[in-house]
Order: sequence, then structure tokens, then C-alpha cells
Amino acid sequence: MQRRCDQNRKRSKRRAIYCPIHGCYLDSVSQKYKIFADQAGQLQQRGMSRRNALMLVANQTTVSIEGEWLEAFWCEECQQTKWYYVRKSGDRSYDISLAPQELWQQVTGVVNSQGNPSVSEFTRRSSRDVNYQGLSGFQSVN
Repeated sequence: MQRRCDQNRKRSKRRAIYCPIHGCYLDSVSQKYKIFADQAGQLQQRGMSRRNALMLVANQTTVSIEGEWLEAFWCEECQQTKWYYVRKSGDRSYDISLAPQELWQQVTGVVNSQGNPSVSEFTRRSSRDVNYQGLSGFQSVN
């Protein structure tokens, strides 16, 4: 029989996410970045039938994948922050692994580590230049 104070506890419990190397508790240092599927094959890998996956992707350009996300965690033992791919495997249990590069392309709201592919190399270099003056840096030709 449960004690009354345990029965009425409404506060959420701490997520049980532990370091795969040291086994210590990981502290979250970022928001959750949801993973989206934009191809039927990505949905099929997660157990959806080919027909349903094709119809879903045709009707919606992207489909949010429930129970999977990328999140940064701080490990007290490692003394560093790492990005992990988190999958909810049970009511309060999670499977985590280091975030693979290909998953970053399925996440919204994060900056692409390779940079925006539609930006030219000149613009990319100019944006990093501390002395860049924009249009005023060009001399007018008379």
C-alpha cells in the first residue's frame, strides 16, 4: 500500500539519463531538439509500413518523430558537454548514444555545423572578417 504523500505527489521526477561511459547522472544543458522525417525510408526504419510512410510524407512535407530528440548534456566525470541522440524506451527509461552527424539534418532549430549551403564562400569569409565594412569598404570608380 502506498503512503498518502507518495500517492499525491504531483511534482515531476528527474529523468533517468546516465552517462554511457561513467554511469553518472547527466545534467541537461540545452533544450530538446525534435527529430523530423522528410523521407518515407526514415519512417520505415522506425516500424511504419511502406504504404503509410509514403502517404504521410506526401501529405506532410515533414513528420515529427515522437520519443526521439537531440539534447546536450553535461557529465560531471568527463567535465564536458556532449550532444546525445535520446530515444524514450519505456515509461521513465531512455536509450542514449552520441549524436551521429546525419541526424543533425533531421532536426529543426539548430545551426548547421557545415554552414548554410546556399551562402557563397565569399559571404561566409566576409562574415568572419573582423574588419569587414560592407558596401562602404568598396571604392567607387569614377
